[in-house]
Amino acid sequence: MIATQDMHLVDYRNAQALRYVPTRNGFGEGLVEAARRDPQVLALCADLVESTRMQPFRDAFPARFIELGVHEQMLVAMAAGLASVGKVPFIASYAMFCPGRAWEQVRTTMCLNEANVKIAGAHAGVSVGPDGATHQAIEDIAIMRCIPNMTVLVPCDAVQTRKATLAAAQLDGPVYVRFGREKSAVVTTDATPFDVGTAQIFRDGNDVAIVACGILVYNALVAADELAQEDGIECLVLNNHSVKPMDTASVVDAARRCGVVVTVEEHQVAGGMGSAVAELLAERHPVPMQFVGVRDRFGQSGAPEELIELYGMGAASIKAAVRSAVQRKGR
Repeated sequence: MIATQDMHLVDYRNAQALRYVPTRNGFGEGLVEAARRDPQVLALCADLVESTRMQPFRDAFPARFIELGVHEQMLVAMAAGLASVGKVPFIASYAMFCPGRAWEQVRTTMCLNEANVKIAGAHAGVSVGPDGATHQAIEDIAIMRCIPNMTVLVPCDAVQTRKATLAAAQLDGPVYVRFGREKSAVVTTDATPFDVGTAQIFRDGNDVAIVACGILVYNALVAADELAQEDGIECLVLNNHSVKPMDTASVVDAARRCGVVVTVEEHQVAGGMGSAVAELLAERHPVPMQFVGVRDRFGQSGAPEELIELYGMGAASIKAAVRSAVQRKGR
């Protein structure tokens, strides 16, 4: 099976030809572009302007940039106030600190009041690497998707992160965009469509549906190709970048077609994107499921790729989950 033609993907099978770019770079590019399109777009940062890639915005629009220092709760509160007078504020920090440290303000000041604030959660996942457990947000999807009025976007690469940032600027209401620190494979192009609430079939198949988000979409594609060669298992790979609102029709259709689902995310298994898929399918179309992600552990310091493997999120672990899912199919 090949990737769906209208997705305009790069040749992800040619690893040497792939570009590897941090998803945070896509956020920085998208933020500047959003500001050029809309003079109401502002940026506020909590002492991490370079790490979060807000520096290009600060340099291009210094009068529309505010540096608060290490005050994540105030970051949210100030942004909500600015939104109340018609501004479109983007706030950025490491995801562990915003939304993590500022969760109550996000819940009450932002979402209860439907404030038009956009949270950029940087350095998400264990692929943050040597910064260790204190800086590796692997619970943030869970705490964001449970809040009413919050949109949650987890783009798969730097190009899609730029598009997600532009889409967030145009949405009315709270949005959380999650992205990482380390370089990761770029599998989409400028021509690849992106719409909030619409998942994308990156690879077609009828044996197992792999529903993935974030940078692990690439690992899912690699695993799917290897499974086809090694076992003759043809996997459908669904890029579920819009965790909330989720493309319920596409997820249910994938489960119905394949009869079994494997979810893949760089996040705790409990409460994350996979849990959202399980909740949906339990109501609409129950099928056997396997979950690839962090299993009730904290992160630790290490090289990004080593940590992805250690926590069971590499291509080999995805293949093992698919093979286990196949054994449960039809029971």
